[in-house]
Amino acid sequence: MLSAIVLAAGSSRRMENKNKLLLPYKGKTILAHTVGNILSAGIGEVIIVTGFEAAKVQESIRHLPVRFVHNPHHETGMTGSIQAGVRAASGNGYMICLSDMVLITPEEYGLLAAAFEHRLPEDPRCVCLPEYQGEKGNPVIFSSFYREALLQHPEKEGCKGIARSHPEHQWRVSMPSGNVLTDMDDQRQYQSLL
Repeated sequence: MLSAIVLAAGSSRRMENKNKLLLPYKGKTILAHTVGNILSAGIGEVIIVTGFEAAKVQESIRHLPVRFVHNPHHETGMTGSIQAGVRAASGNGYMICLSDMVLITPEEYGLLAAAFEHRLPEDPRCVCLPEYQGEKGNPVIFSSFYREALLQHPEKEGCKGIARSHPEHQWRVSMPSGNVLTDMDDQRQYQSLL
């Protein structure tokens, strides 16, 4: 079983004092849309890591079958949220999902998850990276072999260093669109999504 760890703790500093995850998108919030797509892909376990405005974030998706984990140190960087999710996860792999990547479809999450499940028996140390036209995107899946490495990782802004240090276990998964490259950090990007 794969665990999806959805990073929903950030403070949206570039969004002019609005929590980007609670902004409307296609009749739902950004977060509800993203999490709905992950759930529709049939990922076994979905863990939402909260931080900034945790109560509002949790309330916005309370109706969905997910688990919540709070990261009280979310202002120190993304890695702490990844670690909070990994600590709570019980899967054989960790799909590290950015909560503002609303364009990734359930089919694309499913394609990536299937590639991981196919690769894992051959390479228990595999790291699956989605790519489109040679450019790496998100989400990245780490096998649970890396649990301790993820929990001890010193870099503040993510765990790319772990993937980079194991090139022989990196598996690129070719994706059908550039959706895995597109997140939303500011008002201009939000408007272009709309």
